[in-house]
Amino acid sequence: MNRDNLAAIDGALARNPRDIAALIAKADHLAGGGALRAASAYYLQAVRLASALPLPAELRSEVARPQAACDRVAAQLESGLRERLSPEGLYGSAASRFRESLDILLGLRQPYFQQPQYYFFPGLPQIQFYDRAAFPWLDAVEAATPAIREEMLAVMRDPGALKPYVQSDPSRPRNAQAGMADNPDWSAFYLWKDGAAVPGNAERCPRTLAALAGVPFTRVPGRVPSILFSVLRPGAHIPAHNGFINARLICHLPLVVPKGCAFRVGNETREWIEGKAWVFDDTIEHEAWNRSRETRVVLLFELWRPEITEAERRLISTLFEAVDAQGGGRVAWSV
Repeated sequence: MNRDNLAAIDGALARNPRDIAALIAKADHLAGGGALRAASAYYLQAVRLASALPLPAELRSEVARPQAACDRVAAQLESGLRERLSPEGLYGSAASRFRESLDILLGLRQPYFQQPQYYFFPGLPQIQFYDRAAFPWLDAVEAATPAIREEMLAVMRDPGALKPYVQSDPSRPRNAQAGMADNPDWSAFYLWKDGAAVPGNAERCPRTLAALAGVPFTRVPGRVPSILFSVLRPGAHIPAHNGFINARLICHLPLVVPKGCAFRVGNETREWIEGKAWVFDDTIEHEAWNRSRETRVVLLFELWRPEITEAERRLISTLFEAVDAQGGGRVAWSV
């Protein structure tokens, strides 16, 4: 490219930094001179602008080329970084957060953040799945898995015990919940609901409740905790959604998990393992699916986030007691 052409391109970008054709031409010039990372910056800007605009066919086909160039530069960068980083430093047990940061830098994952539907408590860490070391009581819960499963299976033999997890509320605008409202494919059997034991249900599962004696349940009178068996029928998909308040976390204890079942929180997808619990932040976008021909069941309950102090817990509880005391009905918190 001669100097006159380069000057014309630079002039076009000075007049309009969003000129896609000029961005691509500038990137081509830089790539031809070996400045691949600088070229990728211009290619990437062209791709981002093009994705948001209606473009003529001839320019849209031209945009496919800078996308491919971006991918090549990213691959080169990734290869060089992984080669330079020692295997121990990159894959050691203490490097999980670093690996995630590297994947985000390379565009292999996107970051997700808390987006509660109803109440946001500031200053909390953005953690998708928590390290189980923060919850020493999990060992006792997991040890009770056989007894809990036995009580759950007895419940499952009662055809009328389960109710759709998402139920329409006649006092609120109808929300189809992506096909899950009143859909028995995602069902629940509540031992506790709205902060109190469910008469008749709790008595059917005494060993389950005994196993949860050490759990620091989220407690707000009339609202939480909830304890339930969450049932996902064959072929069902719980669409991506966010929970209501980020002051709590959710725990799953898998009880029956056929192959083909998985759960995504943010940019991490895991498969349930029977008897192995995990704790996650449900205000980060999450979804679940059952691609098997059998039913999946987990014990689900909610607990306070460990970062929230006892004084803050009392304040949050008092806040929602005051909100509910205003009358007019309350916004239900699902789990």
